[in-house]
Amino acid sequence: MEIRVYYEDTDAGGIVYHTNYIKYCERARSEIFFKRGMMPGTGSHHGFVVRDIKASFLATSTLGDMLEVTTKILTLKNSSIVLLQEIFKNEKKIFSMEVVLVYIEEGKPCRITERFKEVFSEF
Repeated sequence: MEIRVYYEDTDAGGIVYHTNYIKYCERARSEIFFKRGMMPGTGSHHGFVVRDIKASFLATSTLGDMLEVTTKILTLKNSSIVLLQEIFKNEKKIFSMEVVLVYIEEGKPCRITERFKEVFSEF
């Protein structure tokens, strides 16, 4: 997924504020569902929640840059999924994170539905 860096994404030094890379990855994950006419979850009843993030900030980006967010499945279990998401600027990797998502219903971990597993099969 392509993302352009806007003024609102930058800090006082003119570079992308570090938490925005995590937001860009979240947008890319959500977009996978939106492209299929689905929601990543409905309200607080069911959906994916972040359990763990390991992030590596490798380089910076600035106003106007075009970034590419990629997503790969590392592990798919019954109730959780581990994704590798990377952000590239001009084919140079500038950010990498492993994120563990847990599928919940009514606030408790449960088996990921086949419908949602199909969405991730795109990777």
